Amino acid sequence: MKKLSSFVYSIIGGACIGIGGTIYLSLDNRIAGAILFALGLFTICVNGFNLFTGKVPYLFENKSSYLLFLGSVWLGNLVGAGGVGYLIRATRVSGIAEKAAALCTAKLNDNLLSIFILSIFCGILMYIAVDNFRINSNDFGRYIGIFTCVPVFILCGFEHCIANMFYFSVANMWGAKTLLYLVVMTLGNGVGGVLFPVARQLKNRAEARDVRDTAGKL
Repeated sequence: MKKLSSFVYSIIGGACIGIGGTIYLSLDNRIAGAILFALGLFTICVNGFNLFTGKVPYLFENKSSYLLFLGSVWLGNLVGAGGVGYLIRATRVSGIAEKAAALCTAKLNDNLLSIFILSIFCGILMYIAVDNFRINSNDFGRYIGIFTCVPVFILCGFEHCIANMFYFSVANMWGAKTLLYLVVMTLGNGVGGVLFPVARQLKNRAEARDVRDTAGKL
């Protein structure tokens, strides 16, 4: 039952990103669209839903079984984000599929190294937004991280694997190449997500070692 609830939360998390993507594609003003896209992550954080890019930063703080959890979150996000994309195609706002197709074409015409690098930067920003929400005791401080980091990664053209699940779906541009690019985006988001936590762990270990060395000299 717990695993089922977690998977459902992952589907909802993906759907939230899909709604954010719908907002972004529906507005002509890129800045306004990028800011309002953040509503998706805001909803996820406030309600405790699962998002791959919000969970992967804590990979090395958990047991190896956490990898299976991340896999289930990714699949649930795919169902949620992809489902929203195809549902939107069946509505009167399906015209946004043309914008999505242009966006997806640009992504798929890029080289894999570029996609990987752009995904790393997105992973870093997602970690900053989610971890700040998790540890900041000030409500304004918790929310400002979300509504700055998300627009930044969108406006910079950084790659978010879950958002792209929605874009590929609403554009109906799935294929072998799309799956390959999505895997590279996922790996890049993962690398970017764990960079700061790993650096923090190394820093803490170095400081603890320095304390032990100092105590040993006394």
